[in-house]
Amino acid sequence: MSETTPMNTPTVVKLGGSCLDGLAGDWWDDLARHGRDEPLVLVHGWSKPLKQLRPRYSEPSAILRDRYGNQSRWTTPEVIADIKTVSARLAEDVLGLLEQRGITAERLLGSDGLVTAGEGERWWWRDKQLVELENLVGPITGVDAEALKNLQPGHAHLVTPLARDAAGREVNTDADRAAAAIAGATGATVLVLVTDVPHLLIDSEPVRRITAEAAAAFRDKGATGGMRKKLRAAGEALDAGVDRVVIGNAAVTDLLTARTGTVITRT
Repeated sequence: MSETTPMNTPTVVKLGGSCLDGLAGDWWDDLARHGRDEPLVLVHGWSKPLKQLRPRYSEPSAILRDRYGNQSRWTTPEVIADIKTVSARLAEDVLGLLEQRGITAERLLGSDGLVTAGEGERWWWRDKQLVELENLVGPITGVDAEALKNLQPGHAHLVTPLARDAAGREVNTDADRAAAAIAGATGATVLVLVTDVPHLLIDSEPVRRITAEAAAAFRDKGATGGMRKKLRAAGEALDAGVDRVVIGNAAVTDLLTARTGTVITRT
């Protein structure tokens, strides 16, 4: 990747699939105002649209747990096709909302040269037994930021976080961790994780600021579900050189200025 300069360093925002359709017009107004000053790279989830497409994706059997306790969607070629179907619809909506507000925008599949993945876990719990299953999911091993053309103010990229593995197969990746890897590869100073909760909660109390070390300790001992993945992504982003990660469900400007949300920093 060529050296990143302040002129083309983006703000990377992960749009949670569970909250995307609840973002009001003023939220998009705020994002567009920010996007006029800095390039935007948006990485979207698809959990809620996928469940709406086919009810079986809401069933417990649609989620696998590996021998280390990590959860993953059981991904087959049919699931990849469904992810692309709902992502295309979602992209049409998001790009339209941005373009209405004067931000040019384009969609990019991570599997089209942006994101590469390694070999995925093959052993998964099924019916209380560890069995070997083919699951088209892989850990992110690299991001080629050169695939993000035209990084400039007034323009946004919307990334669907699929990837290619070493065999050339299209595989599923975690959207939060994909956003973290993209933030690191593009030299972003901040990663914003927009979700359906206003703060990280520890012992039922909202956390406004936390170090990476304390966040990792909570991730391993107290966090569950989607928040556990977000905290893992936050740690990976900080390790990759990102200065801070913000988690919340408010306007991006409010999150960036720490008026709300949870800010995670290295120290």
